[in-house]
Amino acid sequence: MKNIFDNLGLSDNLVAAIDCLGFEKPTQIQEQAIPHIMEGKDVIGESATGSGKTLAFGCGIVEQVEQGKGLQALILTPTRELAEQVMESLKEISKQDNLAVISVYGGVAIGPQMRSLREADIVVATPGRLLDHMSRGTIDLSKVKILVLDEADRMLDMGFIDDVEKIIRKCPRERQTLFFSATICGRIRDLSNRYMNKPVKVSAKKMVDPKKLRQVYYNVHKSMRISLLMHLLKKEKQGLVMVFCNTRDNTDFVVKNLKANGVNAIAIHGGLSQNKRTRTLDLFNGAKVGVLVCTDVAARGLHIDNVSHIYNYDLPKDPKDYVHRIGRTARAGEKGKVINLLCEYDHVNFSRILEQYRSFSIRKEEKPYVEKVKNLPVDRKPRNTFKRGPPRRKGRNFGVKKKFNRNARFYKRR
Repeated sequence: MKNIFDNLGLSDNLVAAIDCLGFEKPTQIQEQAIPHIMEGKDVIGESATGSGKTLAFGCGIVEQVEQGKGLQALILTPTRELAEQVMESLKEISKQDNLAVISVYGGVAIGPQMRSLREADIVVATPGRLLDHMSRGTIDLSKVKILVLDEADRMLDMGFIDDVEKIIRKCPRERQTLFFSATICGRIRDLSNRYMNKPVKVSAKKMVDPKKLRQVYYNVHKSMRISLLMHLLKKEKQGLVMVFCNTRDNTDFVVKNLKANGVNAIAIHGGLSQNKRTRTLDLFNGAKVGVLVCTDVAARGLHIDNVSHIYNYDLPKDPKDYVHRIGRTARAGEKGKVINLLCEYDHVNFSRILEQYRSFSIRKEEKPYVEKVKNLPVDRKPRNTFKRGPPRRKGRNFGVKKKFNRNARFYKRR
C-alpha cells in the first residue's frame, strides 16, 4: 500500500498516517486528483459521497500547511455535520505534523471558536458562521494558501452562493482553489470561471453498483403510507435503514409514529441543535438505532456505512436529490434496496426521476395487506408565544414625553 501512495508524490509522514487509517489503495478520485493537487493546480473534482474526496484534498493541505504560521487552509462545507466529519479526517492524517485543525459552524457557542481560531492552521467552516467571524474580526484570511469548496453543488442549492463569493473575495488572489462536488452544474462552472486559474477537471465513477441495487415502488394512499412503512420496516432484519422525508414536520411525524409502534427510530434534520444532531449520528453509525429518519441534510457528505435499505417516504422534487439519497446503499460491493412510497402527490416527482434517469429500473410492487394504525400528530409550539404585559394607563398625559427634574419631586412636561 505504501508504494501505491508513494507513487502519488506524498511525504513519508503522510503515507504513514494513511497507512495507520488502514487504506489499502487510492480510490479513483484520489488517484486522479492528488497528483494535480500536489503540483499546486486548481482542481474541479466530480465524484459521489464516500468516494474519498476528503483524503484527496486533505493530502494537498497537509503537505503545504506549516504549523504555527496562521490560518493557511480553509474548507467550506454546507452542513455542520460535514464540517465536523472533515475536521476529524484532517486531524487523523495530520497527526504526524501536529497541525491545529478546527471546525467553525453555527448552532453552538461562538466564544470557544474565537479562542481556537487564534492558533488554527486549518479551518473547516460553514459559510454563515464564517461570515459572522469575519464581521467580528476574529478570523484572518490573509494567509490562506488553499481554499476548498466541499459538496459545492449542495452549497449552492442551499442558497449559499452569495456568502461563498464574499468569502472567496476576502481570500488572497494567489492561492490554490479546489472545488469538489457530486455533480458539476452550470453554476459551479460559472463560479470556477470567476475564481479559479485554469482548473483541471477530474471525475470518478459512481460508488453505487447498479447491479447490486434494487429499486421498487408502492402505490399507496396518503392515509396508509405510515402504516405501510411500519409494516415493511418490521420485516427488515439486517443492516441500517434510512428513511427520507422532504420536510422537518414529516420527519418528526414519522419518527413519533414509528416509536409508538415499536420501531427503534431516530430523527435528524436542520431544526435540531448541533449536539443532538451529533448524538443522533453517533447512535446510528454505532448501530445502536436501526432506523434513521432524515431530511436531505443527511443525504450528502456524511460518512455512514452499512446502509442496506433506503426508504423514500417523500419523493424529492429534484431528481438529483433522489440519486444522492440512493447513493447511500449498494456501496463497496454490498447489496442495497430502495423502496419508494408513492402517494397521490408524488407521481409528478416520480415522473421527473424516470425521465431524467432512463437507465433506472424501478419495479412496481403489489402492496401487501396492511392494518391501518392510528396516526399520532406532531406536537407543535403555538406560533405566537408573545406574552402581553399590563395595559398602558391612559389619561390626560398619555403619550406625552416627560423629563425627570432632579430639583423637584414631580414630573413636568418637556
